[in-house]
Amino acid sequence: MASADLRDEVTCSLCTDIYTDPVTLNCGHSFCHECITSTWDFQSSHPDKSAEHKVLEYYCCEDAACICVSCSLAGEHRGHQVETLNEASEKKKEKLRNILQKLTSQREEAEKSVQNLEELRRQVQGKAAGVTEDVTALIRNIREEPEALEKQVLNEISRQEEQVSLRVSDLIRPLEIKKEELSRKMSDIEKLCDMMDPITVLQEKESDRDDYCDAEEDTEEDTERRNIMTHDVGDLDVDLISVTLYSGLAGIVTRIKRQCRTLGASDMSLDINTAGNDVCVSGDLKTVSWSGLDQRRPDTPERFQYSQVLSSRSFSSGRHYWEVKVSESGRWMVGVVYPSIERRGWKNRWFKNHYYVRHDSKKTRLPHPPSCQRLGISLDYEAGRLSFYELCEPIRHLHTFTAVFAEPSENSLTLSVLAGFCSNNHILIIIIIVLKP
Repeated sequence: MASADLRDEVTCSLCTDIYTDPVTLNCGHSFCHECITSTWDFQSSHPDKSAEHKVLEYYCCEDAACICVSCSLAGEHRGHQVETLNEASEKKKEKLRNILQKLTSQREEAEKSVQNLEELRRQVQGKAAGVTEDVTALIRNIREEPEALEKQVLNEISRQEEQVSLRVSDLIRPLEIKKEELSRKMSDIEKLCDMMDPITVLQEKESDRDDYCDAEEDTEEDTERRNIMTHDVGDLDVDLISVTLYSGLAGIVTRIKRQCRTLGASDMSLDINTAGNDVCVSGDLKTVSWSGLDQRRPDTPERFQYSQVLSSRSFSSGRHYWEVKVSESGRWMVGVVYPSIERRGWKNRWFKNHYYVRHDSKKTRLPHPPSCQRLGISLDYEAGRLSFYELCEPIRHLHTFTAVFAEPSENSLTLSVLAGFCSNNHILIIIIIVLKP
């Protein structure tokens, strides 16, 4: 009996002979290498033949293994959920197709994102090229204008120097002639002085001439004549040179400011009809401070109930820039809003030594504490971009809002400055540059 069992273990179930070059499949069964190879070849070329030629025809779902009939009926996979190889293969293919579809969709999304990023990079590169050209042109003009001014001032100095030099030459010419005449006279007199014969000296009538004797008299008139001569020569007009230089520099600065103000708005003023009754507005309508006292202004539909004020101008297109000076103490808010300010607005706020930004009731605390009292606000209406900057050294970007700046009934933005709700009587000084429809 034992001998029969041992023989079964070394016998190929396909050829019923002792194993020749045995191989073991994944399911644990062994066959002759030639037998199992020929059986697989036969299955591939005759898929419709009888099941006795089929070896691995099932798939165990629990163990994820290809098995034969024996394994599914009596082996270690007995009782497991099994499927035919074709069924299991088709199910796996279906899963793989779904995965492939998802991967294809993800790849398309990734490719679209890459294209969008590439387009963004091209736009940024184009914009950078344009800005670079503008900056280069501005700096070139800034360089050229002082050089032109330097040339103008140096030419003025040279002109004055040449003018003085010509006057000096005109005055020197007759003096040189006079000097030669005086030298001749001096030589004659020296000869007489050197003569030893007194008779000869006394008989020389030339020495008694008036023009010889004139040298003995140096009157005040002669001194005054020399002084007038020196005055006529003149000197460099340093005041004129300075005025030319400083006026030229002032003109350069003015032109540079004008070029740099391409983002700037024209003169802005506050609309006192919108100012809350607890804020003071300066006479020039540029500064607002919190007072805490009722200003008893007339009640108008435009007036705010709170410590807030708007300007008398609005913009519905273009690029604009403002600077606002704020108080070091107290609390304040500055922002850009629609006319429906009660509902929406973009604000930058300082409170308890921190910056906060707020939009649509969503408040965000910025990481950097305030470091100066000047803010820059840049609005690009078409691009839908509103940026806040702290004008310290160097300039620091605080926050940028992005939105489509439009409203169904009103097409204008309003820059609103809110004088803070101070309870400690700190004065809130703000140089107001604000917008209002």
